[in-house]
Amino acid sequence: MIRQKNRVPASALEPELANAAIRALRGSYEDLNTVLFGGALKAPSFALGGSRSRLGCWDPWLRTIEISEPLLLERGWSAAIEVLEHEMAHQFVHEQLGGEHEPPHGPLFRKVCEERGIDARAAGEPASGGAAHPVLDRIRKLLSLAQSPNPHEAQSAARMAQRLMLRHNIDQLGAERSDGYTSRRLGRSTGRTTEAERLLGSILQDHFFVDVIWVHSYRPADGVHGRIMEVCGRRENVEISDYVFSFVTGTADRLWHEHRRLNRIRGNANRRTYLAGVMTGFRDQLDQQKQSQVEQGLVWLGDPDLDRYFERRHPRISTRSHCAGGQDATREHGRRAGRSIVLQHGVESSAQTGARRQLGSGSDRG
Repeated sequence: MIRQKNRVPASALEPELANAAIRALRGSYEDLNTVLFGGALKAPSFALGGSRSRLGCWDPWLRTIEISEPLLLERGWSAAIEVLEHEMAHQFVHEQLGGEHEPPHGPLFRKVCEERGIDARAAGEPASGGAAHPVLDRIRKLLSLAQSPNPHEAQSAARMAQRLMLRHNIDQLGAERSDGYTSRRLGRSTGRTTEAERLLGSILQDHFFVDVIWVHSYRPADGVHGRIMEVCGRRENVEISDYVFSFVTGTADRLWHEHRRLNRIRGNANRRTYLAGVMTGFRDQLDQQKQSQVEQGLVWLGDPDLDRYFERRHPRISTRSHCAGGQDATREHGRRAGRSIVLQHGVESSAQTGARRQLGSGSDRG
């Protein structure tokens, strides 16, 4: 059972949408049961609760999993799935491992969560950074210097921040940090993933030490299924990726509006093409910086512990390649603009609600 402080009330779902949300929860349960528990669980009943202090509950006597309806409306599907996974772990302990006499979050429960990449603390959203991390503080200070109006100073600060991230991740390889990995879903659930979003995912994966996968999502307020980006990695890398995702997405949108104004363009017919160009240009810049780091002897060979965490969390995945669209004037304008992007402001946690902080090798996992 997960409890949380009371929150601002949310409007209740209409009965039809509430029933649709329960069907969507049941569908996600079936998928998670197959992927994470090998189909060992027998489906329970599902219910939406009205409590804000209890985000989720597995009732072994009634064989019911209850998910807070305010949680769905206030924090969205990603938070609800975190809680659902948590309650399914409780069910597995009770019905498959004979752990009914164990403390609710005892060693057996924590072991089940660890083996499957489930957040044993699941408070309705992936855990944030918590205590300040030294490298986060240093990178935040460097990126704040990137606000300098002098482009050479700004780009120098951004390069130093990336170099620090690389050194930190190389140093952390092999370190014993059993709670060092987490996941977070970025942005909004969409029905169709755009080329710019795919490019953004590949940038995060290539340059910011996280693994990226597009996962199923659902919007309970309007009953629409979609997909959303999830990043997995060390907690500090997830925090930085969250910031970069938000910053670059917001910057790309601003660049598009400026492009429209300067070129007296009406409408948004070419917006997606331009945004894909911006992401391509930003990736060009990061690729050049990575090559410079290689020449200096700083080479990232991957993180086997992250690979294992990702495989526990997503044991059945397919790798998808994505072909970029053809070249045209709009895309090239965006690409040139993207090459000028410099990371700025600070690195800090962002709320699960509203626009997420938005932008790291190979193809995305989906």
